Amino acid sequence: MSLYYEAAALLANSDKTGGSLKSRIYRKKDLKSPPAQIVALITESSKWSAVLKDVIEKSGLLAEEKKLTPTLALLLTHDLLISKRGVAAPAGHVLKLAINRHKARLSAELTKARVKAGHATLEAFREALNNGRGAGGLQHPRWVRINTLKTNLEKELSSTFAGYEKTTDLRQVMSVPPPTKLYFLDPHIPNLLALPPRIDLSRTTAYTSGRIIFQDKASCFPAYLLDPKPEDGDVVDGCAAPGNKTTHLAAILVERAAQEGAVGSHLDVIAFERDRLRTKTLEKMIKLASADKVVSIKGASDFLNANPNAQEFENVGAILLDPSCSGTGIVGRDDALTIHLPEMNPTANGNTKSAHGKKRKRDGEEKAAAQSSVPLQLELDDSVEEESPAEDQLTERLTALATFQLRILTHAMKFPNARKITYSTCSIHFEENEDVVFQALSSPIAKQHGWRILQREEQVSGMKDWPRRGVFNVENSDITAEFTPDERKDVLEACIRCDKATEDGTMGFFVAAFSRDKDAIQKPSEKHDSVPGGDSDEEWNGFSDGDEASTRSDNSENQESEASNPKKKNKREK
Repeated sequence: MSLYYEAAALLANSDKTGGSLKSRIYRKKDLKSPPAQIVALITESSKWSAVLKDVIEKSGLLAEEKKLTPTLALLLTHDLLISKRGVAAPAGHVLKLAINRHKARLSAELTKARVKAGHATLEAFREALNNGRGAGGLQHPRWVRINTLKTNLEKELSSTFAGYEKTTDLRQVMSVPPPTKLYFLDPHIPNLLALPPRIDLSRTTAYTSGRIIFQDKASCFPAYLLDPKPEDGDVVDGCAAPGNKTTHLAAILVERAAQEGAVGSHLDVIAFERDRLRTKTLEKMIKLASADKVVSIKGASDFLNANPNAQEFENVGAILLDPSCSGTGIVGRDDALTIHLPEMNPTANGNTKSAHGKKRKRDGEEKAAAQSSVPLQLELDDSVEEESPAEDQLTERLTALATFQLRILTHAMKFPNARKITYSTCSIHFEENEDVVFQALSSPIAKQHGWRILQREEQVSGMKDWPRRGVFNVENSDITAEFTPDERKDVLEACIRCDKATEDGTMGFFVAAFSRDKDAIQKPSEKHDSVPGGDSDEEWNGFSDGDEASTRSDNSENQESEASNPKKKNKREK
């Protein structure tokens, strides 16, 4: 019977062990239950947790059974009502006896929930939840970018997507059951389609040949907002692997050149990637997308160590930065779990009363009662190079990440002929987003080189029409006094946000663009002069291998390997 106790203990994570759920399970050497069985129990229970939370609360189970915590109740109720094998315990075990006493009431409440959701049978209910159409109703769509370096939208609609029906309602794409074939042509990003999430194109020739690229809509914003043109000169991608944004930059640049009749002009996207293994991934992606004629890769090279005044960068006019971040905006991943725990109906004094009026306490129940209404967010897999930090390290980690993000952004501002920069993260946190923008704008480097925010009305069509804009958290910012209310409002209006789990069908994302006027660009005689506040080996030499951390996901398609150790206490640049 250790299965349920061990699963509940691992979910509670009382010792604040860092890492994903799977890594914590498989690292634990004293488990009595098979690790795979624990993983299966937790993941399957999480799918039903929003439904079972309501079932358990309405049945009064926790008010009657003092041996059950909210987590145990959820796990046991799942196996009692949903699992075909039933509760994995001997008939006379105390937990099995406790849950079986309430089988009739629990079953009745589940039937009510099923009928209310519009499902005739439990199997139909199960299929709906497995397809992501449970409590929320909407699924995260499969976004597909047409790679115009190899093909065009018309060709793919008549071949790869022949037989697909067009819809002008994104919600329809996000709610249809498989195997419905629909496509939605995005109104903000050219050559971008939304498909139902269960559509599998991974084995199609279009995907394996690089004609289509899986890339979240929000992940397409940075390159499109940068809007590179031939007159901008070379374009730098400062954190390039795995290469989706890099190939997007190349496609936009080639398309702009064709539109302006500058096909014969020299076009170069310079892609930096510090990590050697990720450099190989980048190289494969660039070649597959046929971007190798446009992109030059600086593999195993740290953008922060690049000398802005070096002759090789004198033609750089645009820079895209998508550095490491907390990744809190990522959605649609198989390694992300949301678990809804039932509440224990605490009384005003924090004790729990049974149905017979007896007051009692359980180990840790007061804390659990306070937290049970908040869904538990977990990363299931280690699909990232570095394990996720424990929750109580979040503040330190955000500070460390924001310090790094500010350094890389102000470093980009030192390139003497650069006139455009986009800065983006897949984070939902103000500290990594708007606050970094404000810090950068108020820095001596930005002021010296004439950098300003790219106002909303100046943004490329599609981006200026995007409705979700920046937010401000006065408690987490030190720059309030440096901007007037009107200035702050203008900066926030220029910032672009995407929220996850909305009708927009995007991940959580942030992007802002910086610009400077031509008269702020240095004259040729000034290009190779030393820049006050420039990068020296003593000031900044990148993170050492011991300090480096990564938070990335295969589906995010936009996180790079550059973050600092969350335990290292860094101070932000002022």
